[in-house]
Amino acid sequence: MSSTKSFVSLSSVVNGGGVAGSANVVPGEIHVIVGPMFAGKSTALLRRVKTESSNGRTVAMIKSSKDTRYAKDSVVTHDGVRFPCWALPDLSSFQEKFGFDAYDKLDVIGIDEAQFFDDLYDFCCKAAEKDGKTIVIAGLDGDYLRRSFGSVLDVIPLADTVTKLTARCEMCGKRAFFTLRKVGETQTELIGGAESYMPVCRQHYVNGQAVIGAVLETSHIKKDITVPEVLEATCVS
Repeated sequence: MSSTKSFVSLSSVVNGGGVAGSANVVPGEIHVIVGPMFAGKSTALLRRVKTESSNGRTVAMIKSSKDTRYAKDSVVTHDGVRFPCWALPDLSSFQEKFGFDAYDKLDVIGIDEAQFFDDLYDFCCKAAEKDGKTIVIAGLDGDYLRRSFGSVLDVIPLADTVTKLTARCEMCGKRAFFTLRKVGETQTELIGGAESYMPVCRQHYVNGQAVIGAVLETSHIKKDITVPEVLEATCVS
């Protein structure tokens, strides 16, 4: 009998009965945009946020303060489109910095370069499910070695939608799913643009990694290595 009562009580909560003392907040949404570098992730993010704003919803944009490539206080796409943002070292500080009253009125939060935020998962859970916000994040799903990068993949089980974009392989023009690092630095976080990275297909990623590995093994000054000329000569379609 007690188990039946517990099930009925749980069913009431799941179906909207609520819990005593809890706020009656309609849950929000989480949308994830991933892909290699130069795939248009920031462009897709800005397009979505601008559309939400045009529809009368209050929006805010956040990016990592680590990313200062184009501007400190704006999300900037590789082709120069800008949108003002909050540059923060973490997401947990956003509500206080934005202002608690202003945050309560906020409908949509965009997050660019999401792989740099260690607290991404917790922030998305709270903002969407407790505060009723729509969260749209854009970030790399893998690093230059095709390993999970940051917490972006952790958020996918929470997401309403997941969009994986592709770029164009700089070697052969086919669809590019991966990011190849063109310089000899080996740390996971190396913020840069076309001078350091290129989008490539699977074939040219594998070929390129082999070339870079061979160059690194024979070099005494790894940080000064660049390999575009070697890739052009070796990675043929």
